[in-house]
Amino acid sequence: MQLHPVGILGTGKYVPDRILTNRELEQMVETNNEWIVTRTGIRERRLAADDQATSDLAYYAAEKALIAANVAAEDLDLIIVATITPDKFFPSTACILQDKLGAKKAAAFDLSAACSGFIYGLATASSMIASGMYKHVLVVGAETLSRVTDYTDRNTCILFGDGAGAVVLGQVPEGRGFKSFELGADGAGGDLLCINGGGSRLPSTEQSVADKKHFIHMAGSEVFKFAVRIMGGAAEEALRKAGMDKSEIDLLVPHQANIRIIQSALNRLDLPEDKCMINLDRYGNVSAASIPIALAEAVEQGRVNEGDRVVLVGFGGGLTWGAAVLVW
Repeated sequence: MQLHPVGILGTGKYVPDRILTNRELEQMVETNNEWIVTRTGIRERRLAADDQATSDLAYYAAEKALIAANVAAEDLDLIIVATITPDKFFPSTACILQDKLGAKKAAAFDLSAACSGFIYGLATASSMIASGMYKHVLVVGAETLSRVTDYTDRNTCILFGDGAGAVVLGQVPEGRGFKSFELGADGAGGDLLCINGGGSRLPSTEQSVADKKHFIHMAGSEVFKFAVRIMGGAAEEALRKAGMDKSEIDLLVPHQANIRIIQSALNRLDLPEDKCMINLDRYGNVSAASIPIALAEAVEQGRVNEGDRVVLVGFGGGLTWGAAVLVW
């Protein structure tokens, strides 16, 4: 079977207006701006308005991506929303988004791979287009992590924010598009980064709420060690599959979790910081939305040009990881 080359036709992002600074967090928990910046690189993050849900953020990002791709919503064949903060258990946030967009012929589903979700979504959509099954697929990473963040826990509340990033995938000329994907998981580390309450294992009760089981739980040092090990390794494996050397990378777009993790990946890949898209100082960790927001900003800033070799890489709860190599 002849596989079609698949690439990104358009990008879009949306971040809420409300900014939560480190100075404000100093008034909420025992922390300080210098400590947060030194340990994480984060200076501020965005919070969704009270009347905004994940599908709302996704909608704004998706609209921009569709315009950039010059693709009408009614021409979409599939919508994938990568998220760990859906509007509801069901229907999927992707179905809610489909209705908001008026994408009447599109199939729709959510994908749960935490911060790696956007890369997982790209791999899924790309294979469907390459096979000829679909022509245009919208992949969105969208999160309202502020709704599952404990703002009395100084170890986690400094990290997370809200936002959405989106891309439209379709066929591209020969030589362009995705060259490889590397996906992985280690379920043995699932308890290191998770939300324990609300599922079938621990259904919602007054006690589970009182015990704060519905907030993000993270074993920070263990997740950090995992991330430092896996970020560079996943990127190297994706490059190997693509038949490329790390010296050929024009731009690295990593998951925006921690500046020290990003720097460790740059060291392993022998890349200077000016070949890396970094915006976590303004948005913090936005989970599945992190990479598509950073990619959309790189496009806006003219840091991605035709023919550039771009590497996307992330890690997240699960534990999961993913990387993609594409020629723009």
